[in-house]
Amino acid sequence: MREARKTPPAQTPRRSPNRLPTATSEQERWADAVSHLRRVDPHLRALIKRIGPCGLTPRPDRFGTLVNSIVAQQISSQAAASINLRLHALGGQPHQPARLLELGEPAIRSVGLSASKARYVLNLAEAVASGAVPLDAFDDSWDDSAIVASLTSIKGIGVWTAEMFLIFSLNRPDVLPAHDLGVRAALRDRHGLAGLPRPAECHALAEIWKPYRTIASWYIWRNVDTPPVK
Repeated sequence: MREARKTPPAQTPRRSPNRLPTATSEQERWADAVSHLRRVDPHLRALIKRIGPCGLTPRPDRFGTLVNSIVAQQISSQAAASINLRLHALGGQPHQPARLLELGEPAIRSVGLSASKARYVLNLAEAVASGAVPLDAFDDSWDDSAIVASLTSIKGIGVWTAEMFLIFSLNRPDVLPAHDLGVRAALRDRHGLAGLPRPAECHALAEIWKPYRTIASWYIWRNVDTPPVK
């Protein structure tokens, strides 16, 4: 969840770990992105007017975010939340690589995960615990494509999941999740296409959103979550 940039423009400086984001600071953070999207795309301008300021904030629990993504693959959000709660009850909160490895596959499967998903969770835990995938080291010196390559080296982590990590954990500003059904459907409707555009077509259609394709995608998803009042 890429044609990633090596040096993302308008990269936001990392915030102090002791400073929690506020609604005002996040609105100011994405003000340039919102202004750009309003200017270049009338359709997004209408969404922004209805939805309001961008509320995207980083998720500090990087490992937990990836565990949750694996759990949620191909099941409803309600089912995923239930399984994740049981996994927390079993292994503690937040998820910790060493603790999940200690539990092992049979215990992890007991919360409702399939054998393949349990193995994927353990693959992730092993990669992070060993340092093969240095989640906490992902900073501005890592470009988007390098992070995607590192994450997708883990069996069970695909491009879409890696892109969701870039967007929601790191708040990288110019990620286009071209495999995401919601984004593809929005681009289809926006451009009056007969069918869903392929990923390469999505990149061409979303060219005008650069360098803020993350924020455009966020508004597309929010539009689904907050339908217009009739």
